[in-house]
Amino acid sequence: MTLQDGGNLISLFLNSRFTVYGTLTDLLSVATNKLGIKACNLYNGKGGLIDDIALIRDDDVLYVSEGDPFFDPQNDVRARDDRPGAHTDWLTLNIGGRLFTTTRSTLVSKEPESMLAHMFREKAVWGNKQDECGAYLIDRSPEYFEPILNYLRHGQLIINEGINLLGVLEEARFFGIEQLAEQLEVAIKNNQTPEDHSPISRKEFVRFLLATPTKSELRCQGLNFSGADLSRLDLRYINFKMANLSRCNLTHANLCSSNLERADLSGANLDGANLQGVKMLCSNAEGASLKGCNFEDPSGLKANLEGANLKGVDMEGSQMTGINLRVATLKNAKLKNCNLRGATLAGTDLENCDLSGCDLQEANLRGSNVKGAIFEEMLTALHMSQSVR
Repeated sequence: MTLQDGGNLISLFLNSRFTVYGTLTDLLSVATNKLGIKACNLYNGKGGLIDDIALIRDDDVLYVSEGDPFFDPQNDVRARDDRPGAHTDWLTLNIGGRLFTTTRSTLVSKEPESMLAHMFREKAVWGNKQDECGAYLIDRSPEYFEPILNYLRHGQLIINEGINLLGVLEEARFFGIEQLAEQLEVAIKNNQTPEDHSPISRKEFVRFLLATPTKSELRCQGLNFSGADLSRLDLRYINFKMANLSRCNLTHANLCSSNLERADLSGANLDGANLQGVKMLCSNAEGASLKGCNFEDPSGLKANLEGANLKGVDMEGSQMTGINLRVATLKNAKLKNCNLRGATLAGTDLENCDLSGCDLQEANLRGSNVKGAIFEEMLTALHMSQSVR
């Protein structure tokens, strides 16, 4: 017969073989002397309480306890965890339902000021909760905890593919592992894809156009088309509000009813473009070329360039009947031979603007600045009532 100590707090198994004699009390007394405990209960290998010595058979494995309920110490985590004199001191952690087995020194030595170190440096100080098998319960993500445990084992940050670094970082912060958190922050920063501010090419934009119905408004607000070749494309009704179209080639493009409000068209080439009903309020077209453009919509929809910056633009030969250029800046602009019939130029800065050969019949120039402006070869006489400045 083999006699083993099955006490809840002892997991050191001392095997003894001897002949059973006398009463159950005598056997418990022998067990007390042999194992160094106060033997109170005797169990068989299946956990059955033995209350009669006659029930014991040869080669039975008996378990002795000091009064605690029976459990099999060979399969119980707590028995292995709390074994007296166990220098390795193995622990099992239940992290979000997944078990991790490690040593106390692993959790304590690498990061002595971390939460894990404080939790397991001294037994029972934190009152850690355990499951039915004795594993310490911690309600955190096992997926993100595994890299942290490996770091505590060997000091290296190793993240398997598919693991979110941000999740591991949050766990490292939660457990107070500062050195690991710093490494993770650097790794996350290095892995971030830099924002792509490169201009959209003609090829990319044509792909967008082909995928969009002709009657749908394509939203290109704030996009960067700087230097792109968009010549001869059908760009009707597209929202280019606040887009960067500087130095773009828009020659002979159809921009009918498109929205270019506050767009940057500086240095762009729009020669021969169709700009019927275009909205260019407060846009910046300084230095742009708009020669031979058509702003005149037969349906009566007027182009609106109110407040636009048109310094130094070349709009020679453009059709601009009824156009709204109120408080726009046309300083040093070239408007030779333009049709400006019924145009609104109230408050417009026309300083040093070349308006020779223009048709300004019924145009409103009230409050405009015409200092240094050239009015040679006018098609119709400019009445004093049209300008007060």
